Amino acid sequence: MALLDLLGRTWSLGIVWNLQQGPATFRELQKRCEQISPTLLNSRLKELKTLQLIDMQDTGYQLTQQGLELITIILPLGDWSQNWAKRVLKEES
Repeated sequence: MALLDLLGRTWSLGIVWNLQQGPATFRELQKRCEQISPTLLNSRLKELKTLQLIDMQDTGYQLTQQGLELITIILPLGDWSQNWAKRVLKEES
């Protein structure tokens, strides 16, 4: 439940998702996340670092091994949700 609580917080999952593209500096990650405020981004980065899902390297923030494993779990959920959305929209038509 702790993981679901974390990922349910505003932008937590979005940050992890955007870091699958590769390492990013704070400013680059802020661009990738579009509308996120610097304060919220900083808070979420601290939380994700504490939980060892991301870390900071010379090239910027990046997913840890645990973060990469989380992505492999999330990707099938994304596929499922797209199929689900298509079915719902089809039934509404």
